[in-house]
Amino acid sequence: MSFCSGSGKSSWPELVGKPGTEAVATIQKENPNVHAYIIPPGVLINPDIRCDRVWVFVNSNGLVRSIPKIG
Repeated sequence: MSFCSGSGKSSWPELVGKPGTEAVATIQKENPNVHAYIIPPGVLINPDIRCDRVWVFVNSNGLVRSIPKIG
């Protein structure tokens, strides 16, 4: 059980390798309780855990490089 349990999908492994903008749209469609944000390489993020947020880490080509998940 994850810290951020509740209704809706909480991780999206199928989005790895997809364009970041497509991933954000998919995440927000599949779980309207969260906001997804694209994080380009080298950008620092706040490490706090939030159950209403998904970081979408992309590579230099704008493709998702790791599994987006709530937290």
